[in-house]
Amino acid sequence: MSATPAHRTIKSLTKHAAGRLVAGALVVAALVAPAEVAARAGRSKRAAAASATTVTVDYGINLAGLPIGTARLAGSFERDRYVMDVSAVLTGLVGAITGGKGSARASGTFAAAPQPGAFSIATHTASSGIAVRMALAHGNVVQAEITPPLIDMQDRVPVTSANKRGILDPVSALLMPIQGRGEPLDPENCNRTLPVFDGATRFNVVLSYAETRPVQKPGYVGQVLVCTARYQAVAGHRPDRPGVKFMEDNREMSVWLAPVEGTRVLLPLRISVLTTIGTNIIETTRWSQGGTAGTTGTAGAEPNAASVAQASLPGE
Repeated sequence: MSATPAHRTIKSLTKHAAGRLVAGALVVAALVAPAEVAARAGRSKRAAAASATTVTVDYGINLAGLPIGTARLAGSFERDRYVMDVSAVLTGLVGAITGGKGSARASGTFAAAPQPGAFSIATHTASSGIAVRMALAHGNVVQAEITPPLIDMQDRVPVTSANKRGILDPVSALLMPIQGRGEPLDPENCNRTLPVFDGATRFNVVLSYAETRPVQKPGYVGQVLVCTARYQAVAGHRPDRPGVKFMEDNREMSVWLAPVEGTRVLLPLRISVLTTIGTNIIETTRWSQGGTAGTTGTAGAEPNAASVAQASLPGE
Protein backbone atom coordinates (compact mmCIF):
# COMPACT_ATOMS: atom_id res chain seq x y z
CA MET A 1 0.00 0.00 0.00
CA SER A 2 1.39 3.42 -0.91
CA ALA A 3 2.29 5.91 1.81
CA THR A 4 -0.30 8.54 2.75
CA PRO A 5 0.50 12.26 2.21
CA ALA A 6 0.93 12.64 5.97
CA HIS A 7 3.49 9.83 6.18
CA ARG A 8 5.35 11.17 3.13
CA THR A 9 5.51 14.61 4.74
CA ILE A 10 6.79 13.22 8.05
CA LYS A 11 9.42 11.16 6.22
CA SER A 12 10.53 14.26 4.33
CA LEU A 13 10.67 16.29 7.53
CA THR A 14 12.94 13.71 9.15
CA LYS A 15 15.13 13.45 6.05
CA HIS A 16 15.52 17.21 5.58
CA ALA A 17 16.12 18.04 9.28
CA ALA A 18 13.23 19.17 11.41
CA GLY A 19 15.55 21.61 13.14
CA ARG A 20 15.70 23.71 9.98
CA LEU A 21 11.93 23.90 9.89
CA VAL A 22 11.85 25.05 13.50
CA ALA A 23 14.43 27.71 12.73
CA GLY A 24 12.38 28.77 9.71
CA ALA A 25 9.27 29.02 11.87
CA LEU A 26 11.18 31.12 14.36
CA VAL A 27 12.22 33.59 11.71
CA VAL A 28 10.88 34.13 8.23
CA ALA A 29 10.07 30.50 7.41
CA ALA A 30 13.13 30.16 5.17
CA LEU A 31 12.36 33.56 3.58
CA VAL A 32 14.97 33.56 12.47
CA ALA A 33 23.83 36.20 24.50
CA PRO A 34 20.16 36.84 25.64
CA ALA A 35 19.72 40.58 25.77
CA GLU A 36 17.78 43.22 27.64
CA VAL A 37 16.87 46.71 26.52
CA ALA A 38 19.11 49.08 28.49
CA ALA A 39 17.19 51.10 31.07
CA ARG A 40 17.50 54.85 30.61
CA ALA A 41 19.39 56.62 33.37
CA GLY A 42 17.14 57.91 36.12
CA ARG A 43 14.00 56.19 34.83
CA SER A 44 12.24 53.94 37.30
CA LYS A 45 11.07 50.44 36.37
CA ARG A 46 7.50 51.57 37.00
CA ALA A 47 7.80 54.45 34.54
CA ALA A 48 9.45 52.24 31.92
CA ALA A 49 6.70 49.64 32.19
CA ALA A 50 4.00 52.28 31.93
CA SER A 51 5.35 53.67 28.66
CA ALA A 52 6.00 50.34 26.93
CA THR A 53 3.68 48.72 24.41
CA THR A 54 3.57 44.94 24.35
CA VAL A 55 2.17 42.58 21.74
CA THR A 56 1.82 38.81 21.69
CA VAL A 57 1.04 36.98 18.46
CA ASP A 58 0.25 33.27 18.42
CA TYR A 59 0.66 31.40 15.14
CA GLY A 60 -0.32 28.05 13.73
CA ILE A 61 2.24 26.30 11.47
CA ASN A 62 1.00 24.29 8.50
CA LEU A 63 3.04 22.41 5.92
CA ALA A 64 1.47 20.99 2.77
CA GLY A 65 -1.94 21.48 4.34
CA LEU A 66 -1.07 19.64 7.57
CA PRO A 67 -0.97 21.38 10.98
CA ILE A 68 2.47 20.58 12.34
CA GLY A 69 3.20 23.13 15.06
CA THR A 70 2.70 26.44 16.81
CA ALA A 71 4.76 29.57 17.30
CA ARG A 72 4.61 32.74 19.40
CA LEU A 73 6.08 36.20 18.94
CA ALA A 74 6.17 38.45 22.03
CA GLY A 75 7.43 42.00 21.62
CA SER A 76 7.95 44.99 23.88
CA PHE A 77 8.41 48.46 22.38
CA GLU A 78 9.46 51.56 24.31
CA ARG A 79 10.04 54.67 22.21
CA ASP A 80 12.80 53.57 19.81
CA ARG A 81 13.80 50.41 21.69
CA TYR A 82 12.58 46.86 21.30
CA VAL A 83 12.87 43.37 22.72
CA MET A 84 11.33 40.48 20.79
CA ASP A 85 11.08 36.81 21.77
CA VAL A 86 10.03 34.11 19.33
CA SER A 87 9.38 30.44 20.12
CA ALA A 88 8.16 27.51 18.06
CA VAL A 89 7.38 23.84 18.63
CA LEU A 90 6.42 21.05 16.25
CA THR A 91 3.37 19.17 17.53
CA GLY A 92 1.29 16.09 16.81
CA LEU A 93 2.86 13.12 15.04
CA VAL A 94 5.55 15.28 13.45
CA GLY A 95 6.53 16.66 16.85
CA ALA A 96 6.53 13.21 18.44
CA ILE A 97 8.90 11.89 15.76
CA THR A 98 11.25 14.87 15.44
CA GLY A 99 11.03 16.56 18.84
CA GLY A 100 11.54 19.89 17.10
CA LYS A 101 11.39 23.09 19.14
CA GLY A 102 13.30 26.34 19.52
CA SER A 103 13.41 29.85 20.93
CA ALA A 104 15.09 33.11 19.99
CA ARG A 105 15.49 36.65 21.30
CA ALA A 106 16.63 39.93 19.79
CA SER A 107 16.89 43.46 21.12
CA GLY A 108 18.03 46.84 19.89
CA THR A 109 16.78 50.18 18.64
CA PHE A 110 14.83 51.18 15.56
CA ALA A 111 14.12 54.21 13.40
CA ALA A 112 13.97 53.73 9.63
CA ALA A 113 15.17 50.17 10.24
CA PRO A 114 16.00 48.01 13.28
CA GLN A 115 19.54 48.20 14.63
CA PRO A 116 19.96 45.02 16.67
CA GLY A 117 22.28 44.95 19.66
CA ALA A 118 22.05 41.26 20.56
CA PHE A 119 20.56 38.07 19.23
CA SER A 120 20.36 34.46 20.40
CA ILE A 121 18.61 31.36 19.11
CA ALA A 122 18.54 27.72 20.21
CA THR A 123 16.84 24.92 18.27
CA HIS A 124 16.51 21.28 19.26
CA THR A 125 15.39 18.03 17.66
CA ALA A 126 15.37 14.51 19.02
CA SER A 127 18.84 13.92 17.55
CA SER A 128 20.60 17.29 17.53
CA GLY A 129 20.62 20.91 18.59
CA ILE A 130 22.23 24.18 17.63
CA ALA A 131 22.68 27.51 19.40
CA VAL A 132 23.78 30.88 18.04
CA ARG A 133 24.72 34.05 19.92
CA MET A 134 25.57 37.39 18.37
CA ALA A 135 26.57 40.72 19.86
CA LEU A 136 26.16 43.75 17.60
CA ALA A 137 26.87 47.47 17.62
CA HIS A 138 24.60 49.62 15.42
CA GLY A 139 23.72 46.55 13.36
CA ASN A 140 27.36 45.47 12.91
CA VAL A 141 28.38 42.07 14.26
CA VAL A 142 31.17 42.36 16.82
CA GLN A 143 31.03 38.79 18.12
CA ALA A 144 29.29 35.58 17.00
CA GLU A 145 29.32 32.05 18.36
CA ILE A 146 27.74 28.89 16.95
CA THR A 147 27.50 25.67 18.98
CA PRO A 148 28.39 23.15 17.66
CA PRO A 149 30.70 24.88 15.15
CA LEU A 150 29.87 24.68 11.46
CA ILE A 151 31.53 21.94 9.43
CA ASP A 152 34.02 23.52 7.04
CA MET A 153 32.69 22.82 3.54
CA GLN A 154 34.99 23.72 0.65
CA ASP A 155 32.13 24.83 -1.55
CA ARG A 156 30.67 27.24 1.03
CA VAL A 157 30.81 30.91 -0.01
CA PRO A 158 33.01 32.64 2.60
CA VAL A 159 31.39 35.16 4.93
CA THR A 160 33.52 38.31 4.98
CA SER A 161 33.68 41.11 7.53
CA ALA A 162 31.73 43.30 5.11
CA ASN A 163 28.92 40.70 5.11
CA LYS A 164 28.50 41.26 8.86
CA ARG A 165 27.96 45.02 8.69
CA GLY A 166 24.58 46.73 8.56
CA ILE A 167 22.68 43.47 9.05
CA LEU A 168 19.50 42.27 10.71
CA ASP A 169 19.30 39.13 12.77
CA PRO A 170 16.40 36.81 11.81
CA VAL A 171 14.15 37.98 14.67
CA SER A 172 14.80 41.70 14.17
CA ALA A 173 13.99 41.14 10.48
CA LEU A 174 10.38 40.49 11.55
CA LEU A 175 10.13 44.08 12.82
CA MET A 176 9.14 46.54 10.08
CA PRO A 177 9.29 50.22 11.10
CA ILE A 178 6.76 52.46 9.36
CA GLN A 179 8.34 54.41 6.49
CA GLY A 180 7.15 56.14 3.33
CA ARG A 181 4.56 58.84 4.12
CA GLY A 182 4.39 57.69 7.70
CA GLU A 183 1.07 55.88 7.42
CA PRO A 184 0.98 52.24 8.64
CA LEU A 185 -0.77 50.99 5.50
CA ASP A 186 1.28 53.00 3.01
CA PRO A 187 2.36 50.50 0.30
CA GLU A 188 5.91 51.83 0.64
CA ASN A 189 6.14 49.92 3.92
CA CYS A 190 6.39 46.75 1.82
CA ASN A 191 9.15 48.00 -0.45
CA ARG A 192 12.34 47.22 1.43
CA THR A 193 15.28 44.83 1.43
CA LEU A 194 16.12 42.96 4.63
CA PRO A 195 19.87 42.18 4.94
CA VAL A 196 19.75 39.11 7.20
CA PHE A 197 22.67 37.35 8.90
CA ASP A 198 21.85 34.35 11.11
CA GLY A 199 25.37 33.74 12.40
CA ALA A 200 26.27 31.39 9.54
CA THR A 201 24.69 32.65 6.33
CA ARG A 202 24.08 36.09 4.90
CA PHE A 203 21.08 36.61 2.62
CA ASN A 204 18.63 39.28 1.50
CA VAL A 205 14.85 39.13 1.69
CA VAL A 206 13.49 41.56 -0.90
CA LEU A 207 9.92 42.66 -0.19
CA SER A 208 7.57 44.32 -2.70
CA TYR A 209 4.01 45.59 -2.36
CA ALA A 210 1.28 43.34 -3.75
CA GLU A 211 -2.02 44.51 -2.27
CA THR A 212 -3.90 45.75 0.79
CA ARG A 213 -6.61 43.47 2.10
CA PRO A 214 -9.01 43.19 5.06
CA VAL A 215 -8.33 40.52 7.69
CA GLN A 216 -10.26 39.29 10.69
CA LYS A 217 -8.44 37.29 13.35
CA PRO A 218 -9.03 36.89 17.10
CA GLY A 219 -7.71 40.18 18.52
CA TYR A 220 -7.14 41.83 15.13
CA VAL A 221 -9.67 43.19 12.68
CA GLY A 222 -8.46 45.57 9.99
CA GLN A 223 -6.36 46.02 6.89
CA VAL A 224 -2.97 44.43 6.27
CA LEU A 225 -0.26 44.96 3.68
CA VAL A 226 0.47 41.93 1.52
CA CYS A 227 4.11 41.87 0.40
CA THR A 228 5.71 39.42 -1.99
CA ALA A 229 9.18 38.19 -1.01
CA ARG A 230 12.29 37.06 -2.86
CA TYR A 231 15.34 35.30 -1.44
CA GLN A 232 18.86 36.34 -2.47
CA ALA A 233 21.82 34.30 -1.22
CA VAL A 234 24.87 36.43 -0.40
CA ALA A 235 27.41 34.42 1.62
CA GLY A 236 27.77 31.38 3.85
CA HIS A 237 25.67 29.24 1.50
CA ARG A 238 26.63 26.37 -0.81
CA PRO A 239 25.58 27.66 -4.25
CA ASP A 240 25.32 24.27 -5.93
CA ARG A 241 22.92 22.85 -3.37
CA PRO A 242 19.43 22.21 -4.82
CA GLY A 243 17.75 23.90 -1.86
CA VAL A 244 19.62 27.16 -2.44
CA LYS A 245 18.74 27.22 -6.13
CA PHE A 246 15.12 26.40 -5.30
CA MET A 247 14.83 29.33 -2.90
CA GLU A 248 16.53 31.80 -5.26
CA ASP A 249 14.04 30.87 -7.99
CA ASN A 250 11.09 30.78 -5.61
CA ARG A 251 8.26 33.13 -6.61
CA GLU A 252 5.75 31.75 -4.09
CA MET A 253 6.65 33.68 -0.93
CA SER A 254 4.68 36.38 0.82
CA VAL A 255 4.19 38.11 4.16
CA TRP A 256 1.16 39.98 5.52
CA LEU A 257 2.11 42.96 7.70
CA ALA A 258 -0.16 44.36 10.41
CA PRO A 259 0.42 47.59 12.41
CA VAL A 260 1.01 47.33 16.16
CA GLU A 261 -1.29 49.76 17.93
CA GLY A 262 0.55 52.45 19.88
CA THR A 263 3.82 52.05 17.93
CA ARG A 264 5.30 52.84 14.55
CA VAL A 265 6.03 49.23 13.63
CA LEU A 266 4.40 46.40 11.69
CA LEU A 267 4.68 42.69 12.41
CA PRO A 268 3.85 39.59 10.33
CA LEU A 269 0.28 38.34 10.52
CA ARG A 270 0.95 35.59 7.98
CA ILE A 271 4.03 34.16 6.27
CA SER A 272 3.76 31.79 3.32
CA VAL A 273 6.74 30.06 1.68
CA LEU A 274 6.72 27.35 -0.96
CA THR A 275 9.23 24.63 0.01
CA THR A 276 10.36 21.50 -1.77
CA ILE A 277 7.86 19.46 0.26
CA GLY A 278 4.87 21.81 0.13
CA THR A 279 3.78 25.28 1.15
CA ASN A 280 4.77 26.31 4.68
CA ILE A 281 2.22 28.74 6.16
CA ILE A 282 2.65 30.45 9.51
CA GLU A 283 -0.58 32.29 10.29
CA THR A 284 -1.90 34.22 13.27
CA THR A 285 -4.38 32.42 15.51
CA ARG A 286 -4.52 35.20 18.12
CA TRP A 287 -3.20 38.80 18.36
CA SER A 288 -3.20 40.57 21.72
CA GLN A 289 -1.74 43.83 22.99
CA GLY A 290 -1.10 45.63 26.24
CA GLY A 291 0.55 48.85 27.45
CA THR A 292 0.22 52.22 25.79
CA ALA A 293 -2.86 52.76 23.66
CA GLY A 294 -2.49 54.29 20.24
CA THR A 295 -4.09 54.78 16.85
CA THR A 296 -2.40 52.91 14.03
CA GLY A 297 -5.57 51.67 12.40
CA THR A 298 -5.61 48.30 14.17
CA ALA A 299 -9.10 47.50 15.35
CA GLY A 300 -10.11 44.90 17.87
CA ALA A 301 -6.76 44.51 19.63
CA GLU A 302 -7.26 43.03 23.09
CA PRO A 303 -5.20 43.84 26.20
CA ASN A 304 -2.58 41.37 27.35
CA ALA A 305 -0.94 41.75 30.73
CA ALA A 306 1.43 38.82 30.26
CA SER A 307 5.13 39.62 30.34
CA VAL A 308 7.33 39.09 27.31
CA ALA A 309 8.32 35.44 26.98
CA GLN A 310 11.92 34.61 27.79
CA ALA A 311 14.04 32.89 25.12
CA SER A 312 17.34 31.54 26.40
CA LEU A 313 20.09 29.15 25.45
CA PRO A 314 20.59 25.84 27.23
CA GLY A 315 22.22 26.07 30.65
CA GLU A 316 21.21 29.64 31.41
